[in-house]
Amino acid sequence: MSGATAARERFARSYTAARRHPWVLGKLGDWVIWFGPYSPAQLVVIGGGAVLLINTFAWWSWLGPVPVVLWLVAAWAVRGAKIGGVSPSTAVLGLMQLLSQPPAGRIAGRAARDVRPRLLTGSFVIEPPMAETAPAPAVSGGVASAMHSGPASGLSQLLGGAGLPVVPSSVGGS
Repeated sequence: MSGATAARERFARSYTAARRHPWVLGKLGDWVIWFGPYSPAQLVVIGGGAVLLINTFAWWSWLGPVPVVLWLVAAWAVRGAKIGGVSPSTAVLGLMQLLSQPPAGRIAGRAARDVRPRLLTGSFVIEPPMAETAPAPAVSGGVASAMHSGPASGLSQLLGGAGLPVVPSSVGGS
């Protein structure tokens, strides 16, 4: 390594600050809306509250400015609201998706349905047990000691090779 690269100072940059700040509306460059920027939850409370207060003015007008102050406090309170660790709009979207799912769930993207009932027919046969087989003949050489002679396995009986010796496999050997 040369002396010039060894003397050079190493540094790292992190661009995760954008993830720490919530998505906001009302900021364009250096210009910001009064008391803003606002989160989507705040805009919903401000817009919905304004419509509600205007349409129900006759009911609450005798209270004076109390409902308006409560409306502004509610808009301030939802600025960092989280439901289960996510923003309220994402939580509502997830709830709507959950309610719109088919009751049986999905398989490969399609709604899961119960299989139509159908009549199953079948039969079975009981056979007498097979006769015992003679022991395996002796094999010359060192292989005979590694062979296992005993009752034949069910698979070998099914395949018709009852009585053949079984050589155990070596695990991990070379």
